[in-house]
Amino acid sequence: MAYTNGLSAYRETRVKTASQGQLIIMLYDEAIKTLDRGLELLGANGSKKDPGKIEDINKCILKAQEIITELTVSLDFEQGGDIAKNLFALYTWFNKELLEANINRNTQQITVIRNMINELRDAWSEIVSRNPAETSYKEVNGVNIAG
Repeated sequence: MAYTNGLSAYRETRVKTASQGQLIIMLYDEAIKTLDRGLELLGANGSKKDPGKIEDINKCILKAQEIITELTVSLDFEQGGDIAKNLFALYTWFNKELLEANINRNTQQITVIRNMINELRDAWSEIVSRNPAETSYKEVNGVNIAG
């Protein structure tokens, strides 16, 4: 019990002290993790599909969609310009594809989205590592990505 409370406190502190860029990376990481879990449950890695896991698969995909929605609403169109508009279109497409993939249990669609999110995550990681203001910790309102 103490371990769980300590881990929870660590996660909360990590989120609350992260820069905006680091928060975005955390959201991408969580989306990737949940899509990987969904793919695992779907049997994308060659394991046998289990119809009893439909609810868990659905939860994984829905959580990824919620994260993408959070990324969407955090876009700043005034400062972000065309990049924000392009990310908005991409995030909207991600959610549409994940909805369809969830209905059809299409591992290929999920894998494509997962890989694209990973590419975005890598790009953000590069940006954050090159921007000294992003690497310093500061107090911001956190987002609960722990679920």
